[in-house]
Amino acid sequence: MARPQTWTREIPFVDPVAAAMRLRRLPGLAFLDSAMRHDTLGRVSILAADPFARFRFRDGRASLDGHPVPGGPIAALRACLAPYRLDAEAGFPGGAIGYLAYDLGQALERVAVPPRRAGLTDDAAFDLHDTVLAVDHAAGTCRLVATGFPETDPARRGARAQARLARFADLLDAHEPDPAAPPPTEPPAWRSNFSRDRYEAAVRTVKDYIRAGDIYQANIAQRFTAALPRDFDPFAFYRRLRETNPATFGAYLECDGLRIASSSPERFLKLDGRQVETRPIKGTVARSPDPAEDAARAARLLADPKERAENTMIVDLLRNDLSRVCAPGSVHVPVLCGLESYAGIHHLVSVVTGTLRQGLDGLDLLEKTFPGGSITGAPKLRAMDIITEIEGDARELYCGAIGRIGFDGSLDTAIAIRTVFMDGATAVLQAGGGVTLLSDPTAEYDETLTKAARVFQAFEP
Repeated sequence: MARPQTWTREIPFVDPVAAAMRLRRLPGLAFLDSAMRHDTLGRVSILAADPFARFRFRDGRASLDGHPVPGGPIAALRACLAPYRLDAEAGFPGGAIGYLAYDLGQALERVAVPPRRAGLTDDAAFDLHDTVLAVDHAAGTCRLVATGFPETDPARRGARAQARLARFADLLDAHEPDPAAPPPTEPPAWRSNFSRDRYEAAVRTVKDYIRAGDIYQANIAQRFTAALPRDFDPFAFYRRLRETNPATFGAYLECDGLRIASSSPERFLKLDGRQVETRPIKGTVARSPDPAEDAARAARLLADPKERAENTMIVDLLRNDLSRVCAPGSVHVPVLCGLESYAGIHHLVSVVTGTLRQGLDGLDLLEKTFPGGSITGAPKLRAMDIITEIEGDARELYCGAIGRIGFDGSLDTAIAIRTVFMDGATAVLQAGGGVTLLSDPTAEYDETLTKAARVFQAFEP
């Protein structure tokens, strides 16, 4: 009889927020949260804690639990995952959960380095999790999965897996009520690296580059920072964020001293078997509380030539990116400029798919397409240089990717937008938009505030 790849245990349904609160008793909580329900995009939430290893890449050097790992970021991460390879199976069997910072692109491509970097994030940080909880919102079920790693001997693996299942089940079977999220005492005082005048001037500069033939578009963002009070609770903030701005690709991560709270609506890359999907967002309008006006705004967005042109340009860029790693003729666009609606925003979203070439894996896919084209511009590398020139500050996590890489080779990541990262003293939030020749500087600045509004709201009393 073949030995199992994983060991599982069904447990009574636990709300994912309650599960996260209980698992926070362990180090390294990772919560990939489908806070906005959706039949496919927002069906399952993943929770994990107490990782057995920690991969980091910073300043050009990779490490596992503090010990150097040779090679570049992707090669080093592949080497760290290699001892724990599993065959593909349904669901997420455990693996690496974490993030790739936007600035990792400097280790993957020859692009400009920003003059200023706060240093709050690594370039890549993934924790290796042997035990995960999958909460299926549609089925109303909770399932614990354990691999028994880092043990590789079959008997010891099985024993560790059973022990881990028991420990997690006990933690999740708490009978005391989970406390309510404490309200904030006062909103932080946000500061931006752009004034309105400077941002509008930046938009005009990008348009000059477009007229000169350098690029077709570039994504320009402003960076908001604020000091946090000493008693600030990042997870309580995330609980408010998922209520004010629920998203299909929400996340809350505790990585060393960093806390990440994300309400991203945008999938970067999914790899299931050999099937690849990316879902770029380009095109945004604020929602209205009046149903008739809200519908009219959505209709205007769908018909807006500037927004559709911007989306289509990025779709072409992503078709090109996927063609670097996908089988010839397999890249398609099943949805072009479809409408998706969120708590405060309507978006235009396209879907690009492909079939990964034989001999390549999800890490090859990441290496050849990172960072996402929807938050850089076209052509990508020249747009990245212009972004660095204009913004001046390293983006760090913003516009990178958050997600999971399975021991079975599966992959699911989201673009790190609508995302706050905090080191205990400082919170950072960025918001931007794509600039084309049709962009109005005033409207572009206002769009950044529209995108950030629901996140700011979660900080308020």
